Amino acid sequence: MPTTDLGNRGERIAAAYLTDSGLRVLDRNWRCREGELDIVARDGDALVFCEVKTRRGIGFGHPVESVTPQKQRRLRLLAQRWLAAHDEHAPDLRFDVVGVLVPSSGLPRVTHLPAAFS
Repeated sequence: MPTTDLGNRGERIAAAYLTDSGLRVLDRNWRCREGELDIVARDGDALVFCEVKTRRGIGFGHPVESVTPQKQRRLRLLAQRWLAAHDEHAPDLRFDVVGVLVPSSGLPRVTHLPAAFS
């Protein structure tokens, strides 16, 4: 499975997982000049910006470990851009990370880290 297909599959799995967990997905794969937000969702009063990382295995570490401080800074900037472009308001903003492991056999495993960073 090519990497882009794996990433797309992971994002579909993550969106379904978040929806099943009670979040309402507002946007997927939103792009601007600075980059892309994987998922923007609403969780009660919180607006949630989710970064999704998908891997086939943990040979290079768990997917959630790949959200570096540099990536966190970029996600904060992208969240500002998204807020400026949309008429959504929330008293709370949250940054979640969703790791999806898609092994060659067996079911995918999802790890959701709510408020992974601020």
